[in-house]
Amino acid sequence: MLKKTILAVAVATLAFGQLAKAQTNFQVFYDLGRKHVTTTLEGFYNDNWGNTFFFIDYDYNARDGKEIISPNNTYFEIARCLNFWQNTPLGGLSLQVEYNGGFGTWGNLNGLPGTDYGAFPVNNAFLFGLDYFFHSKDFKNTLNLKVLYKHFLGLKSNVPLQFTAVWGLQDLFTLKGLRFSGFLDVWCEGDKVVVLSEPQLWYAVGQWFGVPNLNLGGEIELSYNFAGLEVSTGKKFNVLPCLGAKWVF
Repeated sequence: MLKKTILAVAVATLAFGQLAKAQTNFQVFYDLGRKHVTTTLEGFYNDNWGNTFFFIDYDYNARDGKEIISPNNTYFEIARCLNFWQNTPLGGLSLQVEYNGGFGTWGNLNGLPGTDYGAFPVNNAFLFGLDYFFHSKDFKNTLNLKVLYKHFLGLKSNVPLQFTAVWGLQDLFTLKGLRFSGFLDVWCEGDKVVVLSEPQLWYAVGQWFGVPNLNLGGEIELSYNFAGLEVSTGKKFNVLPCLGAKWVF
């Protein structure tokens, strides 16, 4: 379904945010497995009391017959890390609040014979908890560990928790502009455990011709029990590679 993206989760810590500039970026992915385009608009902004991160995903796969004519899925996430004790021994620890939600459709819009059309919600979810940030001395290598209480509206989870690990490695293998980042989420949705991970690899190709904003790369979505993919693919565990481009504003 909808991917959960990474830029700011990879940098969404106050300590790193103090060194990084506020950033907005736009990503375009082509999903090689599901054969459609996904776009992501992300923003990360830090201030004296913490940082704010958001992203908006759109999948483009709503069809009129065989032609794709519009987005069919959308997903929105916004998170706020609060830390006004940054100059203390607990400076790596932040309080986090977050909202997730979305909406999607499937099938052909014109209701061709033999086809189904319908819609589904991505239940509103509210999260709050703790984020702890680890980093190398130069802040090029980072790790966030998060423990969050997760409450879905209209859905009771047996264990209402989410555990998240987020990493970022800049100038990988000493190659300037090569970044390996990603996240691993584990949460309970109803009576099932959901696992989602999206390792990404980006290279700042634009540095070689005067356009440092341009990055090329991709990601692999690894999921278990995620977003109904086990229904559409017939498998609980799915591996979905994507090719992508990213423009940093």
